[in-house]
Amino acid sequence: MTTVPPAEAFEAHRARLFGLAYRLLGSAQEAEDAVQDAYLRFSGADRAAIEHLGAWLAKTVTNLCLNRLTSARARREQYVGTWLPEPVVTADGTLGPLESAERRDQVSLALLVLLERLTPAERAVYVLREAFGYAHREIADVLELSEANCRQLYRRAALRVAEPEGRFEAAPERQADLVASFVTAAREGDLAALERLLAADVIWWADGGGRVTAALRPIEGRDKVVRFLAGISRRFAPDTEFTAAEVNGEAALVTWAGGTLVAIAVPELRGGLITRVRAVVNPDKLRFARQQLARV
Repeated sequence: MTTVPPAEAFEAHRARLFGLAYRLLGSAQEAEDAVQDAYLRFSGADRAAIEHLGAWLAKTVTNLCLNRLTSARARREQYVGTWLPEPVVTADGTLGPLESAERRDQVSLALLVLLERLTPAERAVYVLREAFGYAHREIADVLELSEANCRQLYRRAALRVAEPEGRFEAAPERQADLVASFVTAAREGDLAALERLLAADVIWWADGGGRVTAALRPIEGRDKVVRFLAGISRRFAPDTEFTAAEVNGEAALVTWAGGTLVAIAVPELRGGLITRVRAVVNPDKLRFARQQLARV
């Protein structure tokens, strides 16, 4: 290795490591902690013995995340209401370049929710393969498993997160236009316009984590979702402001109350209508996005 100061050498890899940790954990705050722990291990390691720094750091972060995933699963079993990943604003490149539908899909809330079905090892293999393009031989080195085992874990993971329909039907421009219409209707309190944007079988998930009032179960059907939105509108008006932002690679509705970020809702589209909405209202889970938006 060169004699580059450890902090400088590490910083060159920090963004990639954060992207890896976030995809593995679904939590921006825990991802930051894992990356910081990796730095502490790196600063105390025999750096002259590290042949390929990027590979060494990726292996370190992956193993740190695997340890966290085991305890995270136990916590999520006791979570109040719907659990959703922490939203991350991605227009600034925080999760790397998302220039294709497939890359956006790899950081979408929809996929991160599906990854909760996987064991920690399955999730690690799937993320390293799909999001970072690792060969099975490289994944085997990271996880210290046989290449055949990694292939089996990947096949199992791919089957468990597969859906009958693709998750990235809508073009980014179409999604942005529809979210802009959603923002306008929300600002004007135009429930009829909101209703026209929703599919008849729309489902709305809200993650309050017991920290704020939120629907504990999914709200299903256009009529019920519209009534739910009408109740929110009455509750928070007139101090509510609605904006749009790119969140987890998708256009999202951002809600502010009295200047405080109170919700991020990410819609999923099919057939030109909103079919799914995942709304994070747990203030703990909005902390990272709030810091990001404050820098805009």
